[in-house]
Amino acid sequence: MLRAVALRVLHVDTEHGWRGGERQALWLAQELERAGHHSILAARRDEPLAQRARDAGLHVLDAAPRSELDLLAARAIRRAIRRERVDIVHAHTAHAVALAAFATIGTNLPFVVSRRVDFPLRANVGTRWKYGRAARVVAISGAVARVLEASGIARDRIAVVPDGVDLHRTVVPAAPATLASLGLRPGRPLVVQVAQLVGHKDPINFVRAVARARASAPGIQALLVGDGPLRDEVESEIAALGMRDTLILAGYRPDADALLAAADVAVLSSREEGMGSVLLDALAFGVPAAATRAGGIPEIVADGESGLLADVSDPDALGGAIARLVTDRELHKRMSAASRARAPRFSMERTAELTLAIYERVLADAG
Repeated sequence: MLRAVALRVLHVDTEHGWRGGERQALWLAQELERAGHHSILAARRDEPLAQRARDAGLHVLDAAPRSELDLLAARAIRRAIRRERVDIVHAHTAHAVALAAFATIGTNLPFVVSRRVDFPLRANVGTRWKYGRAARVVAISGAVARVLEASGIARDRIAVVPDGVDLHRTVVPAAPATLASLGLRPGRPLVVQVAQLVGHKDPINFVRAVARARASAPGIQALLVGDGPLRDEVESEIAALGMRDTLILAGYRPDADALLAAADVAVLSSREEGMGSVLLDALAFGVPAAATRAGGIPEIVADGESGLLADVSDPDALGGAIARLVTDRELHKRMSAASRARAPRFSMERTAELTLAIYERVLADAG
């Protein structure tokens, strides 16, 4: 992927916390560095993205906007663009789009935008303006691309680049002692969902699906890794269904990858989903998935090959898929192998290569 002319790319992600989008921004920046380009990350100084980027030896700029309309923050980014001789800006979040749009006003410097969710764009002047200034909008799935087009973005300004997964990292499955510390029992099938407890992830659907699966696979145990505003509702549903001995609500865990790698089945119960990058981890770990058909999920999970898909908001169907993968060991073995075989389609190298091709087209168009 090394090019004759190395590019200097400013990645902007000023979100709080650590989610899939922040990991993708970091991995892309690292992959471009390995390919001979220079990545600069504009992020909040004390947030996980900035900390992990510094640990990885990347160039980090402190950017802490009070809102997406923070013109002082945009001016600071503009100064950094000039100082660092940036060739192109990549806005990785919705708030970063406005910052990039303001920072590049009056320059011939292009910027691109990553769109990671399958929610329609807001129908207002500000949204039309900031997305209208972007040279390309990069959708992480065909599903997101279709939503963008329906929101008024011209199809020729949309490029699809799937999320990637780092296939070279070593992730050791969580040790029995770690699982026991969470209240899990050895020798029983383990189902894991890693997702925020927010509406579009539909964690209640997960709880009900596990209850349905338990009817067919009484020995099943489940782990829900993540936190969010729906925690109280999830806890209430677990209690109402008599699931406290079956389903453990683990909250945020820095070892989420290791917990997923220890699972027999990876689950994603979303009703809306840009792509579901946690399922890329499941592919890489060889963990078959039971998931919904929300958004871009079917672009990752080949239904009947590397996992089983159910309709959105149908816990009976999702629970049935979980139970099949837990009880049919031959099916599980076949889908585990198929998952590993499918993972290279989503390598981080391929994601970076496709992204770099977009940068080069945009720069060529800008003259």
